[in-house]
Amino acid sequence: MKKLTAVLLTAMLLLGCLSVPAVAEDAAYLGVMLGTNVMSLDTNLATDGDSFEVIADCIDGLTQMDADGAAVPALAESYDLSEDGLTYTFHLRDAQWSNGTPVTANDFVFAWRRIAKEAGEYAYMLDEIGNIKGAAEIISGAETDLTTLAVNAADDKTLVVELNVPVSFFPSLMYFPTFYPINEAFYSSLEDGTYGTSPETFLSNGAFVLEDYTPGTATLAVKKNENYWDADRVKLPGIRYQVVGSSDNALTAFRTGALDVVSISGNQVSAAENDPALAQNLTVTGAGYMWYLSFSQTEKNANGGQLANNNLRLAITNAIDREYLVDNYVMDGSLATYTAVPPQFASSSTTGADFSADQDMFKEFVDYDPEKAAAYLETAKSELGADEFTFTMIYGNNEGDEVAKVAQAIKEDVEASLPGVTINLQPMTKAERLDKMQNDNYDIALTRWGPDYADPMTYLGMWITNNSNNYGFWSNAEYDQLIADCTTGAYITDYDARWEAMYKAEALVLQEAVIAPLYTKSQANLITTGVEGIAFHPVALNRVYKDTVK
Repeated sequence: MKKLTAVLLTAMLLLGCLSVPAVAEDAAYLGVMLGTNVMSLDTNLATDGDSFEVIADCIDGLTQMDADGAAVPALAESYDLSEDGLTYTFHLRDAQWSNGTPVTANDFVFAWRRIAKEAGEYAYMLDEIGNIKGAAEIISGAETDLTTLAVNAADDKTLVVELNVPVSFFPSLMYFPTFYPINEAFYSSLEDGTYGTSPETFLSNGAFVLEDYTPGTATLAVKKNENYWDADRVKLPGIRYQVVGSSDNALTAFRTGALDVVSISGNQVSAAENDPALAQNLTVTGAGYMWYLSFSQTEKNANGGQLANNNLRLAITNAIDREYLVDNYVMDGSLATYTAVPPQFASSSTTGADFSADQDMFKEFVDYDPEKAAAYLETAKSELGADEFTFTMIYGNNEGDEVAKVAQAIKEDVEASLPGVTINLQPMTKAERLDKMQNDNYDIALTRWGPDYADPMTYLGMWITNNSNNYGFWSNAEYDQLIADCTTGAYITDYDARWEAMYKAEALVLQEAVIAPLYTKSQANLITTGVEGIAFHPVALNRVYKDTVK
């Protein structure tokens, strides 16, 4: 094992279980905190922001994000759009994979066909969001001929994509990892299930290459890709990631110099603000994620389907003091949220107005109002013929140390405002939480969702009947029709009408308490003096390091 520098060894002793990878002796590497373990580097399996960040370090898509989050050229130097808005023709630049083979249009064809065939959690991005012709049939299993997916290589440098309907934000989807390429020959040379599980089983064409990674471990490192098509732009020699499970440990890691970029919350934010040595390093950025409660509405769970009762869900929703949560437990600039679409990420293309600027719009359904909550509960008791209810709320114990505090506060609010309702708390890893939600093995979940693209549909699309992210298994025909009108029907080119239809859809979500929105996350970041050029985004990729210097 390589020798660790004295400062890093000191940090390890201070942090106890916080280990640093061997490559970390290069002090020029940027040390970055991750909130949870990277779950997968396979674009068909990754579902979390940390995994997406590392994938995007190493792989470029057709487009990338500029400083304002707009789509600008990456592997596609340019593209043409047909007059009817249905056919995109992308023209690829000269670029190569880290094994020296060229990046071709077929790399995208292979990767997208694989996503559709394997129908992972994010496959709906090809169908319900991207509206790529043929995707729905393959994902559903109705069609097995993958060539019917309308993604084709006209030649090595020309990719042609046909859509069912115009999608105004389609170029922005292209910087999301689901749409990244995979080299078919390399992938086919690997044993099943091993792609992306080590540096030897992962190819890069982006700014960095994977240097050190073992699934399930708390450390990961990438180094600069000297053969990257835009290598002159990249100044960092590498990034070493370290999972840090608590804000206390994050603050210690920063103080000792073990990490250059950490996120803190709760009392540590106040400590940093009041410490002259740290205040200059503190910056707050919008993280995009909305935390909310998801309710399982099936008879399989929730004591035989009690949470299928709308009034019971509304009672819980209106028993929670969101302002108190963010002011006393999260404490990092996060915003109490009363809408199903969080603020500060989606703006109207005609007026520029934030979709969720009006946080009072749906207070009729979502508020902190113990009297209203109690009235909803009395109605629920009458409808269900029961006076007492006991539910288990699951949450991730490795998703930030404020999460456990928020869970406890929600329990206290609900039990104080709703006599007869008991909330039992069950912490578990994020992976375990997701597994329970995906398999409908829970009552209530404290969970989050980050926007994948800058449109309200990145949230509203989750609650379509049978969507893979519809963890409450809610179904509403009126809602489905509104979303269809916005994505494939009457409003696809009438932007003002589409905006209004999305508000109607959002009202249904909140009126029926499909979720209980809680707060929109901000990140209080400590960044080492001299580190500049990290691009923070609330959408898709929260941190990008292509222009970072240390």
